[in-house]
Amino acid sequence: MEYNDPVLTQSSPREKAVEATFATIFDMDGTLIDNTPFHFISWQALFRKYNKGELSRHTYYTEISGVPIMETLKRVFGKGNGKAYLKGLLREKEEFYRNEYAPHLVAIKGLENFLTELKNNGVKMAMATSATVEDIDFILNKVPIRDDFDEIVNSSMVTKPKPNPQIFLKAAELLNVPPERCVVFEDSLAGIKAANAAGMKVVGITTGNSANDLPPVDLVIDDYANLTPANLAALFNEEEKDERESA
Repeated sequence: MEYNDPVLTQSSPREKAVEATFATIFDMDGTLIDNTPFHFISWQALFRKYNKGELSRHTYYTEISGVPIMETLKRVFGKGNGKAYLKGLLREKEEFYRNEYAPHLVAIKGLENFLTELKNNGVKMAMATSATVEDIDFILNKVPIRDDFDEIVNSSMVTKPKPNPQIFLKAAELLNVPPERCVVFEDSLAGIKAANAAGMKVVGITTGNSANDLPPVDLVIDDYANLTPANLAALFNEEEKDERESA
């Protein structure tokens, strides 16, 4: 298929960007960086230390990945324990994760160039992540993409965690773009379910799950190396073509 969208063309950094007809919303963990395996081993260490059994990969990816850390801590460790105790566990888990992941912290292949292309084409961008502010800073202080995003929505800005769509709807609201004109990039099962519930287009990235294991998505990628803004525009072009033909 050829992409001839006049709004979205390959642009050099010197060309003036034009306003696009859609916006993009990116999850962070497992979507901008491939850190999910390090979160998994940090949760495994916490489960072992506090006698919660052996955490399986399946349980992690289906019940923990994509969900705010404090929500999981409340569910697994909360019985009979107060907020101060859970915050201590959070610090312990995150310290282990950061020490393990710091030497490996890089953006997923092709991400930085892809974000530049989106920006050159006038595409609004938000990050919507279940991570804490401290965790966001840990990543963005090393990967220089903070200024690419028009908005950053973190777990403290919403009351309902993924798979509830609230965080993505909040990002769309801040971008001032209708949900149906947004494309979400996600790796987690909870996040993809949330994006679908928000009525948004979804690009699933296979950092944690194979393409066959992902919930319904509009596009599947392994990384950003061969992705272009025109590929995203095509998701809407096909839909608009179908609407015109059925009218």
